[in-house]
Amino acid sequence: MLQISPDKIAHIIIRAREYDSGVNPWAHSGSRPQHGVRSELHDFIANLNEDEQASLVAVMWIGRESFEPEELEEAIETARIERTTPTEDYLMGEPRLADLLESGLEALGISPEDAEDDVTRPV
Repeated sequence: MLQISPDKIAHIIIRAREYDSGVNPWAHSGSRPQHGVRSELHDFIANLNEDEQASLVAVMWIGRESFEPEELEEAIETARIERTTPTEDYLMGEPRLADLLESGLEALGISPEDAEDDVTRPV
């Protein structure tokens, strides 16, 4: 069972897409949008608890097809055991993070579009 809400994953997907595109709709003119979005995304992931971080990594792995959806519990446990770097650094190093998280949610039967539509404010 996922130990992170789909809304939190949707928030990460949205921010990862903003970072990848270089667009931050909340940035003030003259600010450095990518740096702001990157920092916010990095801090958001860092502030998740260990269970949420392990579930987030598991969803990404399922999206990458390293694990099958029915292996969710094994993926979560593997994420806990094999963690060698901070989760936020590991995930921020994945250039297709948003796509993989979306694919992982879909594989688990969770609509990323519905979750993204529910995210109308920072979580």
